[in-house]
Amino acid sequence: MHVSDWRQGPARSPWGQYRHLILLWLLFLATSLVTRIVLVAVSLQAGLITPANLPRAFGAGFLLDALAGLYLCLPMALWIWLLPARWYCSRIGRAILYFGFAATAFGLLYLIAAEYFFFDEFNARFNYTAVEYLIYPTEVIGNIRDSYPVDQVLTLCAIGGLLVVWLLRRRIGAGFGDPLRFTRRSLVTLVLVLLAVLSTRAISLESIQSAQENRIVDEVAANGVYSFFSALRNARIDYARYYATLPEAEAVARVRRLLQQSNTRWLAGPADTGNPLARAVDNSDLGAPRKRHVIILFQESMGAEFVGSLGGKGWTPNIDRIAASSLSFTHMYASGTRTVRGMEALTTSLAPVPPESVVKRSGNENLFNLATIVRQQGYSPTFIYGGYGTFDDMNSYYRANGWGVIDRTDMPKPKFATIWGIADEELFDNALAEFDRQVARGERVFSLVMSTSNHKPYLFPEGIPGIKAKGGGREAGVRYSDYAIGRFFDKLQDKPWYKDSLLVIAGDHGARVYGRAQIPVSNYTIPFIVHAPGMIPAQRIEILASQVDIGPTVLGLLHLNYESWLPGRDILRMQPGDGYAIFNHNRNVAMLRDGELAVLGFRKTLGTERYDAASDELTTTASNGELERDTQALFQLSWEMFADGRQRAK
Repeated sequence: MHVSDWRQGPARSPWGQYRHLILLWLLFLATSLVTRIVLVAVSLQAGLITPANLPRAFGAGFLLDALAGLYLCLPMALWIWLLPARWYCSRIGRAILYFGFAATAFGLLYLIAAEYFFFDEFNARFNYTAVEYLIYPTEVIGNIRDSYPVDQVLTLCAIGGLLVVWLLRRRIGAGFGDPLRFTRRSLVTLVLVLLAVLSTRAISLESIQSAQENRIVDEVAANGVYSFFSALRNARIDYARYYATLPEAEAVARVRRLLQQSNTRWLAGPADTGNPLARAVDNSDLGAPRKRHVIILFQESMGAEFVGSLGGKGWTPNIDRIAASSLSFTHMYASGTRTVRGMEALTTSLAPVPPESVVKRSGNENLFNLATIVRQQGYSPTFIYGGYGTFDDMNSYYRANGWGVIDRTDMPKPKFATIWGIADEELFDNALAEFDRQVARGERVFSLVMSTSNHKPYLFPEGIPGIKAKGGGREAGVRYSDYAIGRFFDKLQDKPWYKDSLLVIAGDHGARVYGRAQIPVSNYTIPFIVHAPGMIPAQRIEILASQVDIGPTVLGLLHLNYESWLPGRDILRMQPGDGYAIFNHNRNVAMLRDGELAVLGFRKTLGTERYDAASDELTTTASNGELERDTQALFQLSWEMFADGRQRAK
């Protein structure tokens, strides 16, 4: 049938223009299959999955691919339905469709590359991290262009898109031959929409993944597009609706028991409408308050796996020499996998409730936090960052919570910088200059200095022995960060106020998350080192602890008496069995205690696993009701205190 004869007689094909829709759906399935094959090959080679996992990976994967393809085809289904057949089959209509197929093929091929690189970095499909990164295109796009062969990939994908359309040209052309009438198009489109609506109620990413113990199998079986939009849909959630909770009275009682220490006294009854965690902390038994300047170097991606004094790769000779004369905490765990999670833990001690840190939530102004306490003790707290603090709303958060903010815009033009920020050595020089000014004004320093250099694209100044300026990867990043810390420490010792200072070195999170476990515990280990000349003897503290405990521990070392709402504890007042660590990974949260890990999952799942630190293996074990309920209580209360405003300072 010629295009001009589209009115004549009934359509010879039951599909008509919808053959284009079927072709698009099959193209999506094909590229999704290629992506999965690539990720399976990578995971098999790394030992993250076994051949026995493949039927599930490909079976569940096909279902998610089919559904994601259906959803993505709906806009085209509406286009076919609404556009009159004459226009659809016209030269302009044909040109639009051919261009659309070429653009779609280009996008799907690019998606294969993007998913591969994302999986290589995070051992995951697109998740909430991908959603967050898209909010800050300047830093993210700059990082991608500096870290990956973007131009080459784009060129290959463009060529591939054109090639796909050329190979499919006859099938695309055949779809114009016998267009359907409006009534038939309406029926087909209605069926597609109903299928899409029903599938959203019957199937979800969580329902497919919830029974799988191996996280990597779940990720390989997922579909990147489906996972991205699932994360986007759940970007703002009601915690109590999706996670197992307890009656508030029980939650309060359990958290108060967890936080009770020999030097604390509760300031309110458990049922009071104020903050039930408000307590007086009395450190007078330790001696007079120590009026020390406090400098916290918060190190980007500095996992314990790199630190020689913690049994790591030995890439940190400067951190190790500082640790040799310092207090070193050997079992410290980060609470999350992103910098804002570390900031949340350090400043508020709140448990890392999904989906995002309080640093980025609305209503995060005037929180009771570390600055609230130290201001009352005569300090002038500052947040110093080598990048642009608009990223992740860091500047807004710190300013709204009592910290003076200094970022890249307040610093001299750097000699060297990447898209993330100025070189760490220049950042530390600027920080030292600011501390000198504060001391000259008679202020007591309490500063959080956030580094940026240990991050892709791993570019560093030329001429530093043992550090490649380009192409050195993570090792160069760690070694450069360590070099900058050593340089800072040497300069600090020349300051007249050095002996009146307390230096803290801590990681914001581990380098990356990888492994089969839903909560890959070893990836969260970080250094926590406190150096105070003439005040604290060198010692290694083996107690299990979490990033939320850093603030209270530093306050204890200063012998301060204060009121606290922080749900963290002084590690130095813990007994060996008191320690626990808390985690967030994507939608799961967990607590580790006495070798067992209680995991709370999305859709109110709950379970206990046995953790063997020596082998870094997790195995399913009998439910530990007490641990699970303590975990529920701590995360639930952290959410409630923030959500209903009870964590706001008076």
